[in-house]
This record gives sequence, C-alpha cells and structure tokens, in this order.
Amino acid sequence: MTASSSAGPAVSDSLWSAFLPLLPFMVIVFAGLTATGMALPVVPRHVHDTLGQGTVMVGFVMGVQYLSSVFARMWAGGTADTRGPRLAVLCGFGASCGVGLLYLASVHATDSQRGALGLVLAARMLTGVAESFIVTGSMAWASARLGPAHTGKVIGWIGMAVFAGLGASAPLGTAIYAALGFGGVAVAVLATALAGLAFASFVAGVTPSPLPKLSPLRVLGVVKLPGFGLTLCSLGFAMITAFAVLLFAQRGWGGGALAVTSMGVGFIIGRLLFGHLPDRVGGARVSFACVLVEAVGLAMIWLAPHPALAWAGAALVGGGYGLAFQGLGVEAVRRAPPQSRGSAMGAYIVFQDVAMGLAPPLGGLLAAGAGLEAVYLAAALGAVGSAAVAWTLMRRS
Repeated sequence: MTASSSAGPAVSDSLWSAFLPLLPFMVIVFAGLTATGMALPVVPRHVHDTLGQGTVMVGFVMGVQYLSSVFARMWAGGTADTRGPRLAVLCGFGASCGVGLLYLASVHATDSQRGALGLVLAARMLTGVAESFIVTGSMAWASARLGPAHTGKVIGWIGMAVFAGLGASAPLGTAIYAALGFGGVAVAVLATALAGLAFASFVAGVTPSPLPKLSPLRVLGVVKLPGFGLTLCSLGFAMITAFAVLLFAQRGWGGGALAVTSMGVGFIIGRLLFGHLPDRVGGARVSFACVLVEAVGLAMIWLAPHPALAWAGAALVGGGYGLAFQGLGVEAVRRAPPQSRGSAMGAYIVFQDVAMGLAPPLGGLLAAGAGLEAVYLAAALGAVGSAAVAWTLMRRS
C-alpha cells in the first residue's frame, strides 16, 4: 500500500489528538532546528564584531540561508514525493553536520577575514539546504501518516517543533558562545545534528506514491496566492531573527536573544490555543485575523521604550505569524493532489524563503539609512498586505 492510499490513523478534530502520532516527527524537527538555530543569535555578532563587517553584510550573511532554501525546498519536496520523506530527512541531517564542520573551519581561518567570512557564508547556505530537507521531509512524512484531512494539525505541531527548536537554541547558542566562543557553537551544532540523524534513522519510513507528480512550475502555480501572503507576513520573523540582537544593543538593552525566544513562545502558545481552527473554520479566515495581530506586535517593537514591551511585541508576532503560516499552508496544500503534497509544501515554504532571503539585506540597507527601528515598521506594513491576500482567499472561498 502506498502512502497516498493509506487512510492513516483515526484523528479527531482536536489539535491534541494528533500529538502522539506526530511526536517522532516533532522530535526530528526539534533536533534539526536546534542544531541549525544555535548559531542564529551569535553569527551576527561573530560577523560584526570578530570579522569587522557592517550591517549590510550581516544582513546578507543571515539572509543567504533563505536564498539557498528557495532552490533546496523544491528539491526536498521532490525527493520526499519520489524517493520517500525519510531519505529527505536523513539528507538534511547530513547537511547539518556539514554546517557544523564549516563553522568549525571558519574559527581556524580568522587570520584571514575573507576566508573566515567565506566559510561562514558557505555554512549559512548549507543551513538552508539542511533546514529545507529536514522540515519539508518531516511534514511530508507526517502528512503521509495522518492523511490530507489533518494538514492543519501537521503544520501546527511540526511548526511548533520548529519554533521550540529555535526558541531553545537561541539562549543555548548565546550561552555556549559566551563560555566557549564560536568554536564551541560549531561543535554543539555538529553534535546535535549527529543525534538527530541517529534518531531519524530508527523511525519507519513510508512508500512514495507511484502516481505521476506535478511539475515544479505547476506546483508553484497551485500555491502562488497563499504563498504570496506568506512572503508578506514572513517579513516580521525575518527582521526579528536578523536584527533583534543589534536593535537591543543599540538601545542599550540586554536580552536581545530573548526576543527570538519570545517569538517562539508566542508561536507555541498561539498554536496550542487556536491551532485546531484552520482545519475547522478555514485557513484564510484564521490567517486574516492573525496577520493583523502580527502587525500590532511589530509596531510595538518599533515604538518600544523598554525591552519588556519589545519582548511582548515579539511574542505577538510569533503567535500571529504561527497561525497565519498554518492557515495559509492549509489553503496551499489542499490545492495539490496527494502524490504531490510534499512538493506543494516545499513550494509553499519557498515563499517564506524568498522573504527570509531578501528581507535581511534589504533591511540592512534600510537600517543604514533610517535606523534599525525602521525595519520593524516596514515589516508591519508587510503584515497588513498579507491580510489583504487572506481577505482575497476568503472571498474566493
């Protein structure tokens, strides 16, 4: 029996009903995002302070991961559909091990700033490949187990594992960096990736469907409208990830990495409280309300006179963005045939990668001319644009 012909386990309407069936895939994604996420809060400092680069280069280094993901995401989805999602996930962890090795090599090349910067850039590009294969493969794997009626639950729980990994890895990476330097972070990335690879190798795979798959261009056409909404609402996530540490330092505040953690906490709380709604009432309707919440959170960061208000704004961004991602994802994946849903999920997330790749360097240019605060105002306007896309999807439905 193929994965697409399997009915999957009986899962009720409750979000929690899918927790145990999805737990192995959540552990896989948590390990993968912890491995790659530990470097997120320290790479900007390493590039800016140790390698002596400016905000534009910091933005480029942080964004290049998502540029490589644009190509890797479709590759990962195609691999999951044709050769099985388990293989895609294992390839992702292999790439994560390479990320750790490249970071470690860059530490020993700091006598040549260009050489060290080149190795960090290569690691960030490979991070895009690793994250694409781990997340896209895990979502396709989980969807094959539960069936298409539970797409929202799959996106909900896997997404929570993504943000749990990012949220846990930010303070962990910061602490390791403070104690052991960038080399310690590199070793931690490698060790965590190896642990994830070992765990995933023991989870049973699924047989890919033999039915003809949609071409990549057709898949992109299927998901383009919800994907465009995702691009616009991903700007806030991109700006917090790339510039929160520098914004807090500029304002004389500590705890910049906690903005990323707060965003992850908000993401998880929002999914736990409302993650059942996209499957029940429709993804577009949920997304419309939640991107407006995200816009409010970004405005709070823009105007915050105190770090506590900025942390609260980041939590609202996480909650709103998490549910919008889930809702728009339901709208995207339901448009694809079962045998191409891995590719559809990969294509949908490509639109996030576009935002994550272009927003940091463009945000760096904006910050150089108008200050770091301006990037959060721009992201808030993007969230309002995403609400317009969600409204269009609602009207079409």
